[in-house]
Amino acid sequence: MQNLYQKIAQYQAKGIDMVLVTATEKEGEGPVEVGKKMLVCESGEFFGTVGGGALEHYAIEKAKKLIKSRTHLTEKYLLDKGKVIDQTVTLPMVCGGKVTLYYEFIGYKNYVYIFGGGHVGQALARVLKPLQFHLTMIDERDHIVEKFEDADVTYHEKFADFIKEKGIKDNSLVVVCTPSHTHDYHVINTILAMKFKPKYVGMMCSLEKLKDYLQATYATFGKEIDLSFFYSPIGLDLGGGSPEEIAISIASELLVIEHEKQGHLHMRDKNHDDTHYW
Repeated sequence: MQNLYQKIAQYQAKGIDMVLVTATEKEGEGPVEVGKKMLVCESGEFFGTVGGGALEHYAIEKAKKLIKSRTHLTEKYLLDKGKVIDQTVTLPMVCGGKVTLYYEFIGYKNYVYIFGGGHVGQALARVLKPLQFHLTMIDERDHIVEKFEDADVTYHEKFADFIKEKGIKDNSLVVVCTPSHTHDYHVINTILAMKFKPKYVGMMCSLEKLKDYLQATYATFGKEIDLSFFYSPIGLDLGGGSPEEIAISIASELLVIEHEKQGHLHMRDKNHDDTHYW
């Protein structure tokens, strides 16, 4: 059991999502005892056991689905292919007993990629660090990478090259605040070109910069390109212009998107009469 918890600690440090499956109840015959555990990773790799056979195979597939939805679950199984009981999943086994498994999602609230570790990027990481997000910061500048402290993972790499080589997770949150408009465009357009599916991409910019970006993007991808996940200017309309105030505005927008809240004034909505692109 100690090795299982060591695996959890190791994989959490790497930002790998997991589900810990525990047998919590058993009635009658079956291949598992109460307290047995199995750890399932997002890749399908697993450690430990909840008894093998059809029960374990089903539990692995169920855990992989729960990793995607980032949720917990308790479910009861009848180990008898010839019977059906309400609120119980029947599995193709002949043991005849019943087993209850608890699926515990172990992972971060979501994954945030910060492209650019300047003043706003640093302030944003400080705000997000205690909020159970996994933070990845990417920057190509030596002096920025050396002093960036609050990310879970820091990459010293060219911005768009990181996406091409390592990709981003589906439904993740991406903040683009590089030191150059050109870098910003390359980051977002690489995401579009490689057809990743983030939940949110926010670009820190002025309205004039946004108009230039949209014109170039439509010329490259066509007017039909889906930009519904794209937020720019970035953040909620909270006011203030310091790096810390901007960071709070961006963090607030990320929380609104993550928790699917409505009724908040986003900066992109405030300026939609000039640039309505979603």
